[in-house]
Amino acid sequence: MNETTLLKPDWDEIETALIDMDGTLLDLHFDSYFWLEYVPIHYAQNNNITIDEAKHILLPMMRSHEGTMKWYCLDFWSQELDLDIAGLKHDLQHKIAIHEGTEDFLKRLRGNVENIMLVTNAHFDSLNLKLEVTGIDSYFDDVISSHRYGFPKEKQQFWKKLQQDYRFQNSSSVMIDDSVAVLESARRYGIGYQIAIKRPDTQMPEMRKDGFYGVASLGDIKF
Repeated sequence: MNETTLLKPDWDEIETALIDMDGTLLDLHFDSYFWLEYVPIHYAQNNNITIDEAKHILLPMMRSHEGTMKWYCLDFWSQELDLDIAGLKHDLQHKIAIHEGTEDFLKRLRGNVENIMLVTNAHFDSLNLKLEVTGIDSYFDDVISSHRYGFPKEKQQFWKKLQQDYRFQNSSSVMIDDSVAVLESARRYGIGYQIAIKRPDTQMPEMRKDGFYGVASLGDIKF
């Protein structure tokens, strides 16, 4: 099925918007560069190996934890790699950027839905840094990290705990995310609508998000 024929959100029915942070609100280029380039540089320096050797070690290690809480936990990676991951993120904070069109979208959204929630897998240290740099939290009624619950958005337990706390109606909610795994999890839980972000990293081309209605960025969403 072509993405354009998939279920588009009916904004007249939507009461709650659940919106991801990295890749959706913010340019994923910061995270891509940090984990794929910046961390290997420092790991190589610490271990007296080449950057290429560091990448060969780190990439399989990272992939083995993808989609788990460890994948998103800065404390875990600091211990695993013997690096101050939170400190390194602070060093690179000048690369944190809001996607073009995001703030305009959030301003328009405020007049169309009752509740706007930022829902992220980001570790608290990373979340706080990005909110401090961007001030993006001012557009939201609530900001929730999955670390509060101990389950990532990819797991059904996360959605159960989130709904217990916030009592939103599944059928009148939309989840906007760049991760297909997260969107699939939201759909399985019964979230009424899903929107896939197809260009989370502005330094990369658009990506296919099969099975979901998709837009390049939040600025492309029309009411």
